[in-house]
Amino acid sequence: MLTSRTFLKRTRAGAVVKVVREHYLREDIPCGAAACRLCAPRPAGPGLGLEAQPSGAASSLCPGPHYLLPDTNLLLHQIDILEDPVIKNVIVLQTVLQEVRNRSAPVYKRIRDVIGNPEKHFYSFTNEHHRETYIEQEQGETSNDRNDRAIRVAVKWYNEHLKKIEDEEKIQVIFLTNDRTNKEKALEEGITAYTCEEYIKSLIANPDLVDRLACVSDEGKEIESGKIIFPEHIPLSKLQQGIKSGIYLQGTYRASRDNYLEATVWVHGDAEENREIIIQGLKHLNRAVHEDIVAVELLARDEWVAPSSVVLQDDGQNEDDIENEEEKENILKTSVNKDMLRPTGKVVGIIKRNWRPFCGMLSKSQIKEARRHLFTPADRRIPRIRIETRQAETLEGQRIVVAIDGWPRNSRYPNGHFVKNLGSAGDKETETEVLLLEHDVPHQPFSQGVLSFLPKMPWSITEQDMKCREDLRHLYVCSVDPPGCTDIDDALHCREVENGNIEVGVHIADVSHFIRPGNALDEESAKRGTTVYLCEKRIDMVPELLSSNLCSLRSNVDRLAFSCIWEMNHKAEILKTRFTKSIINSKASLTYAEAQMRIDSATMNDDITTSLRGLNKLAKILKKKRIDNGALTLSSPEVRFHMDSETHDPIDLQTKELKETNSMVEEFMLLANVSVAQKIYDEFPEFALLRKHPAPPPSNYDILVKAAKSQAIRPPCLFFPRGKREAPKSISNLEIKTDSAKALAESLDKAESPAFPYLNTLLRILTTRCMMQAVYFCSGMDNDFRHYGLASPIYTHFTSPIRRYADIIVHRLLAVAIGADSTYPELTDKHKLADMCKNLNYRHKMAQYAQRASVAFHTQLFFKSKGVVNEDAYILFVRKNAVVVLIPKYGLEGTVFFEEKGKPTPRLDYNNEVPSLTVEDTTLRVFDKVKVNIMLDASNIQHQKIRMVLVEPKVRHKICDSWNHITLRLS
Repeated sequence: MLTSRTFLKRTRAGAVVKVVREHYLREDIPCGAAACRLCAPRPAGPGLGLEAQPSGAASSLCPGPHYLLPDTNLLLHQIDILEDPVIKNVIVLQTVLQEVRNRSAPVYKRIRDVIGNPEKHFYSFTNEHHRETYIEQEQGETSNDRNDRAIRVAVKWYNEHLKKIEDEEKIQVIFLTNDRTNKEKALEEGITAYTCEEYIKSLIANPDLVDRLACVSDEGKEIESGKIIFPEHIPLSKLQQGIKSGIYLQGTYRASRDNYLEATVWVHGDAEENREIIIQGLKHLNRAVHEDIVAVELLARDEWVAPSSVVLQDDGQNEDDIENEEEKENILKTSVNKDMLRPTGKVVGIIKRNWRPFCGMLSKSQIKEARRHLFTPADRRIPRIRIETRQAETLEGQRIVVAIDGWPRNSRYPNGHFVKNLGSAGDKETETEVLLLEHDVPHQPFSQGVLSFLPKMPWSITEQDMKCREDLRHLYVCSVDPPGCTDIDDALHCREVENGNIEVGVHIADVSHFIRPGNALDEESAKRGTTVYLCEKRIDMVPELLSSNLCSLRSNVDRLAFSCIWEMNHKAEILKTRFTKSIINSKASLTYAEAQMRIDSATMNDDITTSLRGLNKLAKILKKKRIDNGALTLSSPEVRFHMDSETHDPIDLQTKELKETNSMVEEFMLLANVSVAQKIYDEFPEFALLRKHPAPPPSNYDILVKAAKSQAIRPPCLFFPRGKREAPKSISNLEIKTDSAKALAESLDKAESPAFPYLNTLLRILTTRCMMQAVYFCSGMDNDFRHYGLASPIYTHFTSPIRRYADIIVHRLLAVAIGADSTYPELTDKHKLADMCKNLNYRHKMAQYAQRASVAFHTQLFFKSKGVVNEDAYILFVRKNAVVVLIPKYGLEGTVFFEEKGKPTPRLDYNNEVPSLTVEDTTLRVFDKVKVNIMLDASNIQHQKIRMVLVEPKVRHKICDSWNHITLRLS
């Protein structure tokens, strides 16, 4: 049967076209019930369909066998309930799926995953194409009302249809809806209908499932005081009009990690003016949550404020104590230099919520047998969440996941519901799961659908592979990597050719040979975006068969590669460049230390060692050229843990030592990336996937310039044994120029002090903090290609396709450019490439944060067994009530607080110009060297911190005449 609809549509060019939409209706769409013999067999696909005898939880409301059929809003808001293993045999209508897809992509993906789970017996019924369940929209009927009616029609059809099945016990379809009107209409039409809460509370053996109910309506759940705390949000339609007219600005809300009463909104669009807007104070924050898309109204200039330097954390237990909040807000309002004032605004409405499930811990109410408790998220940028649970005793001390349901105007905190228990806080497996979830790292095992696209084992290179590739197995190729590396992306060779020049080759694993465009393996790799390296485990972007075996360029096995080969003279000047798909056989898999030992050895002169020496010599020349061109050499302390072989606990913590061979490999990887970038851009000027590093705005350098000036005026205090202080000496040549990367690089090179050898490292660490994030982009969507840090006009990523999806795309582009592979539509669609770059940039950022969180957790484990440790530290940043210090030995950084609960606060005098902080009579400045005792404070199991006592300089607290204790929190 065929229905059609005709309407007129105006095109972008202004022409009017007639559109005819045909809608096919069928009679052979199966109902999905296993016991049904009336329908045609269910086509093969995800899931197993509905059980003949529905299993699952027993219900006091529906004692007989039944299937569930939820409406759209119930599925959107109660997805956590539907995902629970107890809930089985659910019919998901096409009408519902389409609405969910339009309204929430994350929920749509989750419900598709549930439908695909054979243990859940969820069935997707195509009611919009079934002759007996399709309905037309009536005149005057809204789309929403039509869809509600379509759902009720489908429920009635199912119940009539299932009655025809010749079975002893008839199966009923229960309609679940939280819409009061829809439920009333369903009951009038003879449909058995319940709210989600009614049905879940009727489950006999699963009382705890009630905790997972989302609090959809805030009516009746508001705090007793009823006092209005926040302004009302402006409706979305008015917000959009205001944004269009320029009254409001749209941007992404970023909460502060250090001050819960302050946030910034990054305004969308290209305008440089008012790019970043400061929001201060509870009412101005107005219930926005980190990463929400918000509308902001700018305040008058005389109300603008400066970014706060105070550290404030929401650690109060009383959720109604608004007066205390006002006191804390007054701390922010101090007189500042007019030059420091920034555009300031207030949140007037929410355009899009970006709420996700949050990990954290329950702060159990002090009221006996209370059901309402506060949940404290692990991420300090997220506000506390009020939840109702009957499991408080069980959940105390556990890491749990909670979702936000809403945030009424009269509640200090948002309302939410319990989702699941992850395990005991402090447990290594639990904490690793928390940091992966918190940083949105996809870490589920690869599905069978993905694994089905892997090569069948045993695998070997075929004659067909040999025809399309250059055989380079005779070359003395070797790889140089960190110890224990199994995913070897790159290998190198160097040899002298007949004309006296030097041939250098960079050989990269040919991952794109195994991962073909558009299949499930490709889609999963694209979604993951990058491999994530934690201290104890690796979350692979591609399955292990590829990452550690078939793609890994291990020694003494034939491997497929993509090679970039240069002919150079002895001055490292490139004479010729060529790219080829190849077959290599690495002659050695070396660590950086082993390669360095070969280069330095007076007795080793084999082919591999000769190749390494040639590479090292050329790398030094290449590095000098880069630096002469203005490339920056920055510093960032990296740490390496030594683990106990049995307990896997850290037993030693050291900063990583870099050797010449680290720099050698880096230089040739950079050169290959630049060469490939130029090649793919020449061939595909609109579709090249490139990587750029934007120049920082001048204001980013303020802290660096001030710190350097303060050292030129007065060098840092350096403390020595027995409390002696070195007499201050002036530091010459300490002027940091920031007008170009070259000027910055040269001034950093000159910033040396014999009396303070660590100064240059500190300046480079501080410079790293001033930098912008490097990002992927599509050449057809941008004009600025320059990589500021490398001083290169063009750059991409080609050298790590096992662990970066961007490199796989670059390999595909290069293969097409040299005629080694064919193109496909998505590869030459700049809008799709731009969307892909957006995901890759997000995944890379989250991977970095997850890695830092893993280092922080393992650092806590290390100090847990150490007791008190005394170490030197340097001050990196100065705040109004705290300083941030770096401990070079451990590469450990954190915030040192000068205020403690229950103890008198010392007199603090903050000077932003120097910058410095005077605590009583002791002045602390950026780069001052201090001595600290370090120990782990596990009193707050959720936010364990490193506690420090200042040893030098001694700060005498005048009120209580005792030594002031200060704490450090791992950043």
